[in-house]
Amino acid sequence: MLKLRACAMAAMAFALWASAAAAEPFPSRPIRLIAPFPAGGPVDVMARLIAQHMSARLGQQVIVENRPGAGSTLGAKSVATAEPDGYTLLLGSSASLAIGPALYHNAGYDPIKSFVPVAMVSDVPYVMVTRRTAPFSDVRDLLRYAEANPGKLNFGVPNGAPPHMLALLFKQLTGGDVVIVPYKGASNVLSDMIGGQIDAGFETTSVVLAHLHEGKLRGLAVLSRERLPQLPELPTMGESGVPALTGSSWTGILAPAGTPRDVVASLRAAIVDSLGSADMKEAFARLGAQARFPTAEEFAHFIAAEAQRIGGVIAASGTKGE
Repeated sequence: MLKLRACAMAAMAFALWASAAAAEPFPSRPIRLIAPFPAGGPVDVMARLIAQHMSARLGQQVIVENRPGAGSTLGAKSVATAEPDGYTLLLGSSASLAIGPALYHNAGYDPIKSFVPVAMVSDVPYVMVTRRTAPFSDVRDLLRYAEANPGKLNFGVPNGAPPHMLALLFKQLTGGDVVIVPYKGASNVLSDMIGGQIDAGFETTSVVLAHLHEGKLRGLAVLSRERLPQLPELPTMGESGVPALTGSSWTGILAPAGTPRDVVASLRAAIVDSLGSADMKEAFARLGAQARFPTAEEFAHFIAAEAQRIGGVIAASGTKGE
């Protein structure tokens, strides 16, 4: 009898604890923002910017946790399999939500089904850049040079990263005779391009603006739909004869599938409010970035379209993940 009474009291205590826990306002403890790439890069900077502002608005610390590996799929998988309570989030990008699942078929998550999009954060355009001594001044010149010099034009790309996909797509769209040279990272590509060992490539405005303004590199075209205020002299790819070649380094925050709607709404409100602040706008301007405010549904459609587009590029090229 005493045992039954003790069990009943324990069950009641657990029920009361569970009810109190469920009634706790969100958030009631720190939130982890998983960044599936090494610390120090431009996307990592974006993660820390948005985490700082979200912390102030949510009243709880948002901690950036870097989990690189396997083309960003390791960090993304850790979020996909986390408890769907809003306390583990992913800073997603084309690397983790479009390229990674196409390159690594055992990634362990589905970019659409495994997550619920919370809000888009940033959109940073890509620029086609070249060494300053290159014998071409625009995209059409580059293609003529490639045709006249078979096998001599090379593009340096961080292996498996978005610039790699853009180089593959450029080849597919133009038929240009381009040799793609894979590198371990963007810093190595830029170092060799500035040194004259690599002819051309693609990188974001956040990475190349200073090099372009200092004359260490030359820009050929921007991959945005319209010219950029930071580089008004550079034509778009559309103006350069390759309108289908567009691209940007985009980021957004996602939660594990099944996260309650009210939690997602609270997170989204904090992110949108952060992006509207004056200092975030100033920081974005320095990076050549733009804030985007699609609805969660529009963001989901965008991710699906990007996954399909990049998956097609990878399939057509035969590229495999290492």
